[in-house]
Amino acid sequence: MTVDSRAQTPKLTMGVEEEFILVDRRSRAPVGRGPLVIAEAAHRLGALVQPEFFTAQVEVCTRPTSSTAALAADLARLRRELGRAAAGEQCLLLASGTPVIPPERPLTITPDERYQRMATRFASVIGARDQVVCGCHVHIGVEDRAQALEFSNRIRPWLPVLQALAANSPFDRGRDTGYASWRAVAHGRWPTVGPSPVLDEGAYERIADDLVRCGALLDRRMIYWYARPSEHVPTLEIRVADVNADLDTVILLAALVRGLAATVLPEIDEGRPPPYVEGGRLREAHRLAALHGLDGDGLDPCGGGRLPAWDLVDRLRERAAPGLGASGDLLLVDTLLDHLRATGGGAAAQRAAHRRHGRLSDVVDALAREVLPWEGQQLERPCPRPDPRDPSSRR
Repeated sequence: MTVDSRAQTPKLTMGVEEEFILVDRRSRAPVGRGPLVIAEAAHRLGALVQPEFFTAQVEVCTRPTSSTAALAADLARLRRELGRAAAGEQCLLLASGTPVIPPERPLTITPDERYQRMATRFASVIGARDQVVCGCHVHIGVEDRAQALEFSNRIRPWLPVLQALAANSPFDRGRDTGYASWRAVAHGRWPTVGPSPVLDEGAYERIADDLVRCGALLDRRMIYWYARPSEHVPTLEIRVADVNADLDTVILLAALVRGLAATVLPEIDEGRPPPYVEGGRLREAHRLAALHGLDGDGLDPCGGGRLPAWDLVDRLRERAAPGLGASGDLLLVDTLLDHLRATGGGAAAQRAAHRRHGRLSDVVDALAREVLPWEGQQLERPCPRPDPRDPSSRR
């Protein structure tokens, strides 16, 4: 009897980091109450809730697990506890890659020594101190850095598809940007943000040291490639996705990333080389993913042809199918993909909410309801805003 070696592959562990914007319950504008919210949430979540660059942001991190059901339960619990803490400070959790409504005053940077040094050195990137970006990062457990880099080298062509799937930032501080993921554009201003190079462990160490030594980066934690080995836990971190209010989208993203990693693991063991992808073509694939999301054409970075985004999603599903089958997630992913086809994804949902009455406050409210659908967030009538760029004050 022939035994499929993939079926014997242990399930890889996965974890998720979600970054949220805190917005005032009345104005729907970002507010710097993160330290207060984190202090309250930490009573129940401990180190699983953390600060981010701006005080208007909070981050939660799941525990590593090999079960998608356990991952979903952990994410729901983290959102629920964080939502309760935010409510106590008259805030809503906003799960969008960029702020929908502009802040009423310049945002403050978290009083952390490292963040303050970053703010000083990269002041031109931060600009007016209101460019908040929030991502959803998926971690896949690895044996060591060498394996993390092997995974990274092989999944590069598929990261634009994952980026399109999770696009959820069409609005930025009071305007429709024309993009499905403006976060990708805004975050791209930071050094090293972009596709990871093809590297072995020795080359990674040399490049990482050089980037810090020459002053391009403050430290190795500022290596912001779309796929990077973590510097503090044994994982490969995938960083292409916007944060999403729809929990199903987050689970779909994590399952597909884990499925891809599990699919290429036997290929690594067999000594197959990673696929060749021309750098300019890969960057264009990411640009189209950010521009169109799931609503338009993307680019096959290997073949070079433009295809409807959903055709590329179907190809991704087929590529990840062996790994998804080995983990028992194939039916789940097919079900979640059907759900995503029906809803159109995060960017489409935001624009649909705005079209109803032309109010950006409606977009915020729809996102707030979606992020905590089992108990909701307490919404108030938006208060008028003096900022003429903000249509949310229209009656």
